[in-house]
Amino acid sequence: MRSSRLLSILLRLQAQGRVSAAALAEALEVSVRTIYRDIDALSAAGVPVYAEHGRSGGFVLREGYRTALTGLDRPEAESLFLAGVPFAAAQLGMGASLESTRLKLMAALPEALRQDALRVAARFHLDPVAWFQGPEAQQLLPALAEAVWSGRLLSLDYQSWQGRVARQVAPLGLVLKGGLWYLVAAVGPQVRTYRVSAIRSLQIEQQRAEPPADFNLGRYWEAFARDYEARMQAGRARVRARPQALRRLAEASHAMAQAVAGAGPCDADGWHRLEIPIESNEAAVGELLRLGPDVEALAPAELRVALREAAAALHRVYREAPEKS
Repeated sequence: MRSSRLLSILLRLQAQGRVSAAALAEALEVSVRTIYRDIDALSAAGVPVYAEHGRSGGFVLREGYRTALTGLDRPEAESLFLAGVPFAAAQLGMGASLESTRLKLMAALPEALRQDALRVAARFHLDPVAWFQGPEAQQLLPALAEAVWSGRLLSLDYQSWQGRVARQVAPLGLVLKGGLWYLVAAVGPQVRTYRVSAIRSLQIEQQRAEPPADFNLGRYWEAFARDYEARMQAGRARVRARPQALRRLAEASHAMAQAVAGAGPCDADGWHRLEIPIESNEAAVGELLRLGPDVEALAPAELRVALREAAAALHRVYREAPEKS
């Protein structure tokens, strides 16, 4: 246990620079006195660690001192952050570096730990692509990643829902969501999101792109995703549904599942009444038609009319036998 803690202290000092005894104690869940004893043990082992006093003081490694624990080169070290998502590493063009990293780390482990790691790897597989979907073609993704890593401006030819547009953007990060990649980038003072598969071409410029000082990719994406889902399900429809349809409704989305959870009890005819979120009447028609006669839209009136017209159109198609070819 202590050897593991000493290694953790050493790696934290190497990665973070100056770290206080209190911060180390909190991170490692030990007392400050224990941290001081561990620092003494590191010094006795020849590690050049010393204390800097003052309000912003802490423990520091001698400048230039680095451990040689892994022998990883730069691409391998970068790929380490994608060790849990080999699918993403491959699409970013870092698959070979990740495999090289994995082999080096495995070789550095004691035999017993190596066998444990191999057993875990053999029993866990991550597939980030949704059912009935294939991974999107991402030929431009490695070039986008290069621009993100290097912090250089990008000129994009982008196919938006409004048409094809040209944009010069400052890349801020890449996000993998449900098997789909998104580029988060700044256009002037605004931060926008672009679906990578809709980028038709790109050019990496020589000019450096300075990200906003307070930008945090994780916080931005959390807020963006929450706002996007709210906008895509801003409408409401009142429906009645048979019990067998509730489960299928709940599988559509998290918001739909919450609506189903709030459904009232069955009436005398065996129907539940509930209010569900919809993107638009047009989108709701397709969603509700697939449930057949087990769901009936009650409101808004425009949705009932659209469903009736769609059902009539289907009836016209299928009311007669198909023509013989």
